[in-house]
Amino acid sequence: MAIRTIRLEDDPILRKTSKQVTKFDKKLEQLVDDMIETMHDAEGVGLAAPQIGVLKRVVVIDLYDDEGPFELINPEIVETRGEQCKFEGCLSVPGKSGKVIRPEYTKVRFQDVHGDFYEVEGEELLAIVLCHEIDHLNGILYIDKQIEVLEDEAL
Repeated sequence: MAIRTIRLEDDPILRKTSKQVTKFDKKLEQLVDDMIETMHDAEGVGLAAPQIGVLKRVVVIDLYDDEGPFELINPEIVETRGEQCKFEGCLSVPGKSGKVIRPEYTKVRFQDVHGDFYEVEGEELLAIVLCHEIDHLNGILYIDKQIEVLEDEAL
């Protein structure tokens, strides 16, 4: 495993659309392991592959609960409900946060590192993280959607 460099908001790669993963191999497993290690090192709850300069549809999430870290390959939002408006931060936009409107509930279909299909349902924080990380795969940062900004060097 290796800790990768997290790209910052002015990096043009963060504005590109990521490509579908079609090869489920050891290289993909290594990418996921590196992403989890990088996310944990940065004390984040989610990380998308473009944030480390890889334009693949790969996301890792860890809410530091009993579920542990998990990967989502080729994630696709299939259902949303409700609305919540909370402050979000981002490892690619350090020291800032912004209030964003997201769904209260989100269902996502995805594959694991072996190519098997699954669904995950998230409410509250998990719903936010799922939407936030999938946005990264489409070249969208939370700052594009924020309705209120909070700048705080302590973040």
